[in-house]
Amino acid sequence: MKQAKGIMVQGTSSDAGKSFITTGLCRIFSDMGYSVCPFKSQNMSNNSCVTPDGLEMGRAQGVQAEAARVEPAAYMNPILLKPRRDTSSEIVLLGKVYDAPCDKNYYKDFTLTKGLETLRAALSLIDEQYEVMVCEGAGSPAEVNLNKGEIVNMRVAREADMPVLLVADVDRGGAIASVVGTLELLGEDKKRVKGIIYNKFRGDLSLFEDAVKFTEEKTGVKVVGVMPYLTNVVIEGEDILSLNWAKGDKLSEGQLKIGVVKFPRLSNHTDLEAFRFESDVEITELTEAKQLSQLDAVILPGTKSTVLDMKYLLDSGLAAAIRDFHEKGGTVYGLCGGYQMLGEKIDDSELRDNETIPEIEGLGPPPVITAFGTEKTTIRRGGKIVHPSFAEQLPVEGYEIHFGETKLLREEPDFCPLFELDGHNDGLGDKTLSCAGSYLHNAFHNDGFRTEWLNRLRVKRGLPERKAVDTRAAKDAAYDALAASAREHLDLDYILEVMGLEKR
Repeated sequence: MKQAKGIMVQGTSSDAGKSFITTGLCRIFSDMGYSVCPFKSQNMSNNSCVTPDGLEMGRAQGVQAEAARVEPAAYMNPILLKPRRDTSSEIVLLGKVYDAPCDKNYYKDFTLTKGLETLRAALSLIDEQYEVMVCEGAGSPAEVNLNKGEIVNMRVAREADMPVLLVADVDRGGAIASVVGTLELLGEDKKRVKGIIYNKFRGDLSLFEDAVKFTEEKTGVKVVGVMPYLTNVVIEGEDILSLNWAKGDKLSEGQLKIGVVKFPRLSNHTDLEAFRFESDVEITELTEAKQLSQLDAVILPGTKSTVLDMKYLLDSGLAAAIRDFHEKGGTVYGLCGGYQMLGEKIDDSELRDNETIPEIEGLGPPPVITAFGTEKTTIRRGGKIVHPSFAEQLPVEGYEIHFGETKLLREEPDFCPLFELDGHNDGLGDKTLSCAGSYLHNAFHNDGFRTEWLNRLRVKRGLPERKAVDTRAAKDAAYDALAASAREHLDLDYILEVMGLEKR
């Protein structure tokens, strides 16, 4: 049987840069002409995307597939854990909700049974269809309390017989100690680590030469490179640790300031990533009512629990403050769960979204109600803008991931459908689009829609309108820039050698 040549990227900690390095390698091997498959056996994240066949997977592997120039597929991330609260998660298995709890018994009842079976099946599929696999680990392989039941770090390297690159975050501090300590705790698996990458280094790289020499002498493992802190390369992050929220209190002249409610159960924050390509837009976390006076707009993002995060809005006073902000002329937009919160009421009588609250008031004023059932919607969508305030019906595309169905309570002349997706209306917006929302994830990744929405804010502030930024081209340029930096700072010939891969 054909077998893909593989390399695994593990880290000494979360947010060490595993996803970043994996993405760069995916683009490099694709540039060489190889068919490349990104892979992460198990991902814990509320940041997900939908494949062309309507299956759910981790967004990070979707990004890596984009860098590798292949369509995302659920087997690239066969197990996705979506945290519901501190002690349990929803299990998404090969793209579909798996009817079993992820709780304290998860490692005993799932990982080495159904989980390991699924891992092996995914690896077999990849071997049949691709030439190269770039595999990402999770957390740290030195979490000895989890090693017996883990199926995402060294067990994957053993199953696929892959060499491992270990990544450490220099910017965080303690990188040398974390590398040495991690290798010491790996036991027999240390021999699989063929290279070390120090990531996020700021300053003159020559200042780190002694650290490289010490590491190699102490561990016997080659340092294959020191990657600089690439502040000018925008790659979608896997989780909230990677989202750089601005925290300024004063509105800069000529800058739009958009506040995003930082829900306790925030999900799919990559809906906001497109704004990072807009040079006059600052995204700031919204946690206190007093911040609203400095904002041009408020976005209610997605959430893993609409009911509990709506309760957070009410209890914190943000709900009343956002209503007042809108009544005084402020712009509010709701994304997925945020759209559900915009309505008059949320009905969770079956306790599907939470465990204790059967019903809760929404923000209003859109005349809709959301009711939660047992079915989960995961589907890619495409269509057009149909809101009458738009001069033309611009195309839009994205995806839906949600429980719950939102229904119109009554017709109101002030509110009109926002999009038509696959022949059906989705979302609502008032006449001026100062209050609007939709289930469509990645709505703001549509350059025409995002530009029109931002230009309305610019006009309101007395700023000139701007032309659309081509975010697809910008993202592709970012993948190329990341790959170029990796080629410059990593010993790629050595990496190819340990993979048994020819340079093309």
